[in-house]
Amino acid sequence: MTRARTGRVAMDARQRVRVGLLLAVGVFALGTLWYWLVEDFGAVDALYQTITTVSTVGFGEVEPLGTRGKLFTIVLIFLGVGVVLYTIASLAEELLEHQFGRLGRWRMDRKIDALANHVVLCGYGRVGRGVVPLVDRDGLVIVDVDPERTARAEEAGLLTVLGDSTEDAALLQAGIDRAAILVVCLASDADAISTVLSARELNSGLRIVARANAASSEPKLRRAGVDHVVNPLALGARRLATFATQPAVADFMDVVAPDGPVEFRLEELLVPVGSAVAGSTLGEVALRETTGALLLAVREPGGAFENNPGPNTPLPEGATVIAIGTETQLEALAQRLGAR
Repeated sequence: MTRARTGRVAMDARQRVRVGLLLAVGVFALGTLWYWLVEDFGAVDALYQTITTVSTVGFGEVEPLGTRGKLFTIVLIFLGVGVVLYTIASLAEELLEHQFGRLGRWRMDRKIDALANHVVLCGYGRVGRGVVPLVDRDGLVIVDVDPERTARAEEAGLLTVLGDSTEDAALLQAGIDRAAILVVCLASDADAISTVLSARELNSGLRIVARANAASSEPKLRRAGVDHVVNPLALGARRLATFATQPAVADFMDVVAPDGPVEFRLEELLVPVGSAVAGSTLGEVALRETTGALLLAVREPGGAFENNPGPNTPLPEGATVIAIGTETQLEALAQRLGAR
C-alpha cells in the first residue's frame, strides 16, 4: 500500500473515530435524558444508569423500570455496544494505518538512501510530470510541497519527498548530496532560485536544469548556478513559428526528439575513462561503419562542439558525442564507446 493510499485510509479512519465519538455522546445524552425526564430519575442517577447500561457491567437498575423503560434499556444496550465497538474498531484501524504509513515512509527513505548519481525533480506539476517519462524512473526522486502531488507521484510508483525544496532538509532527504542531476520545475522563479542556491551549496558538482517562467529570471537562475535554463513559453513560441515557417524541419524534429516512441532519436554519449576508443580518431574506430549511428557532433572536455566531425576528429576521455540513430544503433554505439 502506498503512502498516498495509506494517508487517505488513515484520514477515513480518523473521520470514523470522530463520528463514533459523536454517536457515543449522543447515546449517553439520549439515555440520560430518557431516565431523567421519562423515568423520573435524578440527573446523577440517570447518568449512572446510562453508563452502567451501555458498559454492560450489570450493576442492575437504580430504580425499578416498567415495560417501557425495559424496552428502552434493551435498545440502549444495542445502540451503546454497537457505537462502542464501531469507535474501537475505527481507532484500531487508524493506529494500524498510521504504523503502515510510517513503515511505507521508512521503506521509501531506505530506497532513496540507496540511490547515487540519480535525478532529483523539484516540482511535480504539469511540466514536472512531463519530465518523468523521459528519465530513468528507478533513479528519480520527486520533491514537492503539495501532498496531493506527492500522492499522485507515489501512485505512479515514484519515490517522493513531501517538503519544501527551498529548504536543505527536503533536498538532503532526496539525496541531493549524492545526485547527479537536479531538475527544477517550480511555478515560482524566486523559489527556483532559492532551491538552486541551496542545491549548489550542498553538491557543487551537480548538473542543474531549471524552468524559467519569465525571461527576466533566466540570467538570475544562471548566476545562481543553473547549467541550463529552459523557458517553456519561449520554446513553445519557437516551436509554433517553426511549424508555421519550416514545417519539414519541425516534422524532422518530431522524428528525432518525439514525445513518444519512434524509430530514430538523438542521444548524448560520454567517452568514459578507460574506454577502448579513447585517444583514437573517428576514422580509426569507424563508429559509423560498425554501429550504423550517425555522429552529428563531438565536443572535447572544456571545448566547443565540432559539428559534422570528420575522420581526423579525436575522441579523448571525457568527450561528448551527439549521435542520431535507431535504438539498436545507439545501443551499439554506447557499447563501442564503453558508455554502457
